[in-house]
Amino acid sequence: MDLTNLFRDLPESLPEEGFQTLVESGNVRIERIVSAGHASPPGYWYDQPQSEFVVLLQGSAQLQIEGEDQPRVLEPGDFVNLPAHQKHRVESTDPHVKTVWLAFHYGS
Repeated sequence: MDLTNLFRDLPESLPEEGFQTLVESGNVRIERIVSAGHASPPGYWYDQPQSEFVVLLQGSAQLQIEGEDQPRVLEPGDFVNLPAHQKHRVESTDPHVKTVWLAFHYGS
């Protein structure tokens, strides 16, 4: 078992958000997401079959959840639990500091 760090080996160049599966077992997947000024494409909503618990570790982001008037502003330490099929989108991420997320996908 190797010791590693969530902030090590961050991609230098990120033409698109980086998704890295860290652990996957049964109906649980844990991934590191790295963003650098990225946002969801206009009009695109994530609609996932699993619930997602996501915590922002570094940087900042604005997360729009369908049905809410304003995006949620996330800073390091902030987290949200999104039930399966809760539509959401990333409105923006910090263009100056890499934004690092840790996402736990679970359930059926």
